[in-house]
Amino acid sequence: MGMADTRFDTRRRRLASELAAQRIDDMLVTNLIHVRYLSGFSGSNGALLVSKDRTAAIATDGRYLSQVAREVPDIEATITREVATSLVGTVTEGHRVGYEADYVSVNQLHALEKACPEGVTLVPVSGIIEDIRLVKDELELTRLTKVAQLGVRALEGLVDSGELRAGRTEREVAADLEYRMRILGSERVSFDTIVASGPNSALPHYGAGDRVLADGDLVTIDFGAHRLGFNSDMTRTFAIGEPSAQLREIYDVVLEAQLAGVKAAVPGAKLVEVDKVCRDIIEQAGYGEYFVHSTGHGVGLEVHEAPSAARTGTGELREGMTLTIEPGIYVPVVGGVRIEDTLIITSGAPRVITEWPKDLRIL
Repeated sequence: MGMADTRFDTRRRRLASELAAQRIDDMLVTNLIHVRYLSGFSGSNGALLVSKDRTAAIATDGRYLSQVAREVPDIEATITREVATSLVGTVTEGHRVGYEADYVSVNQLHALEKACPEGVTLVPVSGIIEDIRLVKDELELTRLTKVAQLGVRALEGLVDSGELRAGRTEREVAADLEYRMRILGSERVSFDTIVASGPNSALPHYGAGDRVLADGDLVTIDFGAHRLGFNSDMTRTFAIGEPSAQLREIYDVVLEAQLAGVKAAVPGAKLVEVDKVCRDIIEQAGYGEYFVHSTGHGVGLEVHEAPSAARTGTGELREGMTLTIEPGIYVPVVGGVRIEDTLIITSGAPRVITEWPKDLRIL
């Protein structure tokens, strides 16, 4: 068996020991991200049953017959449309079976209850697999680094070729950037590309519309690529022509906060403190009310995952975690700035994998 198999087996073993500790006999995994994390299967319909005795079963439908054999050579697959209920039906009588409470709908739960053998108890479970996913292994970190570099190269190409300029629409710029990512090997975008210009830059989760870029605009570009299961996430804000003094000031404050946040992201740092470092700088500059989201999040198989650097953030950073640092200031009508990097937490200073200049570029 290849290296991949031992990696998935190791993850399932960690889950099995967690289950045993919580007096759960089997865990039904239905979230496709978690199915992939624990088995390697990347199809769009699948479920996995992991038992505390370290055995596992997988189910998918006929479309994935050869794919599941290739991706999951170490687990016998059941081929059926009804993946979750068929796995639950095989559980030993009297077992306690965990299900993913955060991802199972009310109707799915009713179907599982009906499919359960005599005396089987369904137990809602939350957060176990997410906790195991927090610290990334070497292969994950390598893939995250490569897809982050792909994103950087795409943005560099966009700027160097003059595609980001006055007279073009936000949508055209977004399309060019996405095309460049595709050509470089991205399978899809990791989220809808944001190209927010002028007053639109004051909307943190704007998309990309028909507005034409104009002189004096700030343009915030937040984008990500997806490759081999992993996502990238970065943001840079550019000026089209000379920006106003206020926009320059906002840019400088955000950059100062971003650099301080990166510096604070070391093992043992409390996530709430990393958020506070950025927030304090923005508040001291008088823009506190305009920083309307949290400082950052983990990146992995999902583009937004644990941990969370926020006012509500819990726990602390550990080596091998990922974290974005993305403070922003959004002044309605005037415009806004966000600068974002993705970091890997190491034993020393964090490794920035979206390495690209952050001083204000005037195009």
